[in-house]
Amino acid sequence: MKQNRSVPTDTVLPHIHYHDVAEAIAWLKRVFGFTEHYRYGDPVSGAQMYAGKACIMVRNEPNQATPAQLGYGTQSLTIFLDDVDGHYARARAEGARIVEELHETEYGERQYSVVDLDGHHWLFSRHARDLSPEEWGATLARH
Repeated sequence: MKQNRSVPTDTVLPHIHYHDVAEAIAWLKRVFGFTEHYRYGDPVSGAQMYAGKACIMVRNEPNQATPAQLGYGTQSLTIFLDDVDGHYARARAEGARIVEELHETEYGERQYSVVDLDGHHWLFSRHARDLSPEEWGATLARH
């Protein structure tokens, strides 16, 4: 089997569509601190970006409705980070639309949620406490 140099095996790689991908790339870098791995097209039509080890693809889709245009979210993306507090401070300072303030959940995650420039919902989180699912009310599936 050949190895993919950009994404390891067993990785989910979400593709997120924006009306203006160049603007989205700049926004994601400035507000969320993403780094750009590569971009393609002239003018740019897509890019692969990282937040820590988390990887996403962003694509230009000017004819597809965004969540902001639809008036509802189509998905939610969760990225686990080491410094969610610093990430939250950066997003807030850059004027991002925070929809859930930074807090600790009953299941032991410290997290906040935010909506980006085209209305995509993001949840940034880090593990705060080690809890088993039973401790917060979940039921484990038995195989």
